[in-house]
Amino acid sequence: MNESRTTPEGIGIRYGLLTAAGMMVYFVVAALLGLADRIEFSFLNFAIMIVGICLAIRYFKHTRHGHMPYLQGFGTGIMTAIVSSVTFGFFFILFALLRPDVMDQIHAQDFFGFDLSVTIAFLAIMLQGVMAGAIISLIAMQYFKSPDHKPVEGVE
Repeated sequence: MNESRTTPEGIGIRYGLLTAAGMMVYFVVAALLGLADRIEFSFLNFAIMIVGICLAIRYFKHTRHGHMPYLQGFGTGIMTAIVSSVTFGFFFILFALLRPDVMDQIHAQDFFGFDLSVTIAFLAIMLQGVMAGAIISLIAMQYFKSPDHKPVEGVE
């Protein structure tokens, strides 16, 4: 791919949509199995996000022939997290409108208090996804910043 046309934003959008698709598929399968109300299963969304962010940063580094500025790689991860969280949040709104029983099941657990609405759930999904994505991106960039993926042994 041409290096001048490859941007962190473009790769972040592409991989963010793919990551959101993975989270959507997982959520639908969990809902069909009756596990959507089990909050402890949501940790797998983080695993999907880890994979998506790492693949996005790796692809960006590959398009730059192994030479990637730190902040552009970090920006790729952040953009992937933002796009995937917002997309998955809107999907959750649509899903909750089509199947209100999901919100009733979450209300029955009472993890978030009585006032949990679809809007608050959307905001919680976005906040949780973006914050986790920032941390995942910081950690991933420690691996991807060096060309040979070995720890730095000394200060140059």
